[in-house]
Amino acid sequence: MLLIALRRQLEVAVPMSRVTTPLETSLTRLLGIEVPIVQAPIGRCATPELAAAVINAGGLGMLAMSWTPPGEIEGLIERTRKLAAGPLGVNLVLEWEQHERLVACLEAGVEVVSFFWGDPEPYLPILKAAEVRTMLTVGSAAKAKRAVEQGIDVVVAQGFEAGGHVWGKVGTMALVPAVVDAVEGRAPVVAAGGIADGRGLAAALMLGASGAWLGTRFVASRESAAHPGYQGAIVGAPETDTLLTELFDGGWPEAPHRVLSNSTTRAWQAAGSPPRGHRPGEGGLLGRRPSGEDVDRYAAEAPLAGMTGDWEAFALYAGQSAGLVRDVQPAGEIIRRMVADARSVMARWPTS
Repeated sequence: MLLIALRRQLEVAVPMSRVTTPLETSLTRLLGIEVPIVQAPIGRCATPELAAAVINAGGLGMLAMSWTPPGEIEGLIERTRKLAAGPLGVNLVLEWEQHERLVACLEAGVEVVSFFWGDPEPYLPILKAAEVRTMLTVGSAAKAKRAVEQGIDVVVAQGFEAGGHVWGKVGTMALVPAVVDAVEGRAPVVAAGGIADGRGLAAALMLGASGAWLGTRFVASRESAAHPGYQGAIVGAPETDTLLTELFDGGWPEAPHRVLSNSTTRAWQAAGSPPRGHRPGEGGLLGRRPSGEDVDRYAAEAPLAGMTGDWEAFALYAGQSAGLVRDVQPAGEIIRRMVADARSVMARWPTS
């Protein structure tokens, strides 16, 4: 019965002038997108060009605004709008107060606001008044239930496999159906963590999710701002080459995150995994941003194109899905292939 119901949910419409043809779920209907794929905000690696490419391919493109000066927000959104027409999302991390940035995003006309790492309650009235859709990343069924009770429109169930900062301790396979059951159809659920191809999208839908959230795969996209060496490290990494740690805590302490193993993590482990203040090379300069600002060892910062210094020793945020990423491609091609492969997988499912 589940397979039959899922087939009915995934209606195929007449091809449109997009990279892919629509793949309809409750998520696509709610957000006004064509395929159930969300580009994770991926920090400063998320560019207007990347968000626009995802939008043009029918998905939800996202910009990371958590650390963006409020005065720069309008310009980034305008750059995206010039490249794509369609729903645009922004992400705000609630470890910090975000009202000023939220207002700037709303004034620039975004359609979706995604929250992470905190309680969205103080921000929801202004979003409801503006009729902007909301998303919240959770790591448990209890948090998902609380989110829909607060009025969150879309719940993102982030599995333990995810790259970057990780909110929960449960794997995607167990978490997603638990969250789906907890929200009881009151909000679409998006699966995050360990998804990088069409098989993952199909699996997420089979678990009851209405879409997939991809971060690591889009770091290794042509439009990403990630340093080429960082992208190459993802492409060359096996699924076993990540670790969950709190090591890269400069600017965001006590926040677990998943990264690729590198010279910094290996030196720290070889020294006996000492605490902050006693780590190898602590306080040393790793490199500089294109603006000339210093980046110290253990900073919570990924290496970007144009940075100078030892990019390999930065925080190489990546999930276990890195083992499925074998090339750097345009974001539109990633989505096209992912949707085609998901359709192929679903077509092989038995009907009874």
